[in-house]
Amino acid sequence: MIGSELGGRYEIVERIGGGGMAIVYKAYDTLLHRHVAVKVLREQFVHDEEFIQRFRREARSAASLSHPNVVSIYDVGQDEDIHYIVMEYIEGGTLNDIIKERAPLQAEEAVKIASQICDALDHAHQNGIIHRDIKPHNILISKSGRIKVTDFGIARAAASSHITQTGAVLGSVHYFSPEHAKGVAQGEKSDIYSLGAVLYQMVTNRLPFAGDSPISVALKHLQEDFEEPRSINPLLPQSLENIILKALRKRPEERYESARAMLEDLETCLLPERRDERKVFYEPEDDDDEKTIIMPAIREYTAAVNHGQEDEEMPQTRGRIAESLADEPKRRRWVKPTIWIAVVLVLFFGTWQGVKAVMSLFDVPEVDVPNVVGEHVDDAVRILEDLNLKVQFTEDEYSDIYEQGYVIRQSQADILVKEGSTIHLTVSLGPLEQEMPDLTEMLEHEARNLLVELGFSRDAIEIVESYNDLPKGSVVSHEPAAGEKVNPRSSQVTLVVSQGPGTESMPNLIGDTLQVARNKLEILNLNENVKIEEAPDYTQPAGHVFRQWPFEPNDPVSPGAEITLYVSTGLPSDAIQTEKVITVEPAVEGVASTIEIYITDASKDNVLWGTKEITQRTTYRVGIVVSPTQNATILIQRDGAWLDTQTVTYSEARLLQSGGGQTGTPEPPAGPDEEAVEAEVLDEPADQASWTDESEAIEGQLSEGQG
Repeated sequence: MIGSELGGRYEIVERIGGGGMAIVYKAYDTLLHRHVAVKVLREQFVHDEEFIQRFRREARSAASLSHPNVVSIYDVGQDEDIHYIVMEYIEGGTLNDIIKERAPLQAEEAVKIASQICDALDHAHQNGIIHRDIKPHNILISKSGRIKVTDFGIARAAASSHITQTGAVLGSVHYFSPEHAKGVAQGEKSDIYSLGAVLYQMVTNRLPFAGDSPISVALKHLQEDFEEPRSINPLLPQSLENIILKALRKRPEERYESARAMLEDLETCLLPERRDERKVFYEPEDDDDEKTIIMPAIREYTAAVNHGQEDEEMPQTRGRIAESLADEPKRRRWVKPTIWIAVVLVLFFGTWQGVKAVMSLFDVPEVDVPNVVGEHVDDAVRILEDLNLKVQFTEDEYSDIYEQGYVIRQSQADILVKEGSTIHLTVSLGPLEQEMPDLTEMLEHEARNLLVELGFSRDAIEIVESYNDLPKGSVVSHEPAAGEKVNPRSSQVTLVVSQGPGTESMPNLIGDTLQVARNKLEILNLNENVKIEEAPDYTQPAGHVFRQWPFEPNDPVSPGAEITLYVSTGLPSDAIQTEKVITVEPAVEGVASTIEIYITDASKDNVLWGTKEITQRTTYRVGIVVSPTQNATILIQRDGAWLDTQTVTYSEARLLQSGGGQTGTPEPPAGPDEEAVEAEVLDEPADQASWTDESEAIEGQLSEGQG
């Protein structure tokens, strides 16, 4: 088939599945330019009118449905002896693949899948179509997570007069409804039972019933109780188990009224207020006429799940089960009479007991069972026994809601029961408490993992950082402390985690005296390992810090780190410290001008030496420091504009220091008054601060430029 073309437009690309009746291929629609799935009837059935009718019925059934969770039917046709159905191609896998890979599924994922199946069934039922073969193999899951119900191959219109043919049981035996197994008429509730079996398998990774043969499985559907889901998967919410229990009731009238009703229950079952709802209890299903049955001849059935393939049995197996049943009496001829005798005795005894029970019902009054949840167990027992009800206790449970000795749950409440009925009570053991382990000196992730294993949620663990001598990431302490009683489900834990030794921001010590610098370090606990190096320096006077190493100001420093302070011993021996005489004049004689003097030399860089307003020619002594490699430059500004720049070289500074000469701009002869002013300035230099005081006379304003 691969490479061939059907109907002049469908090119067969590859085989993607198959069952006993048909093979499914991926094909390319050359007319609409899209991939499709083509289901082709097997060759051995092309002359079997019954199979052809069943094949066409699938197309009619599915084509009448239009729903996002139902695989769409595009076309149906016949190409010579090939009968085919063209349908929507779903890129993904089947629910059976998901169950094999990841079951048991999380409750949220299982509910999401079951809800979409329910929605599809509700649509089909409203259109008079019953699927009759709901199983994981017929549930496709696209890559986007969309659920698609497919394979309506044995679906029939609900209004048909004969849903199941006489002598034939169709569908997959592991997902049979009891009425399906009997071979009697099926309705919408049969699909609900099958969906319940699929949901059971999703959350437990088990089938409700398993056996060595299809007949044994079918009998279990009729006669036996399945293991409750929560006993297999304790993490399953009670509300979801209640849905499964109701969907798998053997009596159809006890199941959901419709797929829509089941869908509405699924949509709310995971709400916080419903997850821990009370378990639903049902009366025992005693149906004597189902204890021993004769299965109708099975013409075809669906075999057990086998390596992910569709589990429709190949048609060659028709009648195999019926033949095995026919051979059984030949092997054991005494069995049948014995069974009939036992059946008659059981029926007689059951009838007698039933008559007695019915007669006793007329004599027993009914009482309304009160809700005693939340009552102390003694009070609850007294209340129920006062109403002539019997009390039995289930195993006590821990509870974060009810204190020890109070009723958590009861089997029946707010309903009428016969006097003498038994009410089951579950009593609280109180919150589950245990001793807090010692987590100190553990690494943070080790402490977290241990707490999670004990039942604490990760949100209940708070981390507080602390500087400490313990290695970084180690637990220093915790609250609650080791040995205290805690309830992991409700307690909070605070872990104090070491960040290693703390750090401080290095202060700026440049220009401080050695004592002041030590005091600053001691305040920050950084004075433990301080070294002192003395050296001459141009920038700082003797006894002051001119360098700190290796930490610059604002660098982080850990306690105990080695710090070296370099302290000045004064100017280097080759430095020359002297004075330069500067004479300035106002712009206009008698009118005030603002004079600013800036110095750049071996000890400073463009530092403002002083500012003054003058009204006449004035002379100042400016202190400078010159080194063999650094001249002194004096910049003079008047009224904010450059006036003059004077440079003193190392050799000139040596002459100034020895008094051997004076450099600068030649000055005109001074008058008597000016000579007096100049002499005063030269002989009596004033403090630098005094020369900026505008209230003093010009003649008394002197300044000594020590910068």
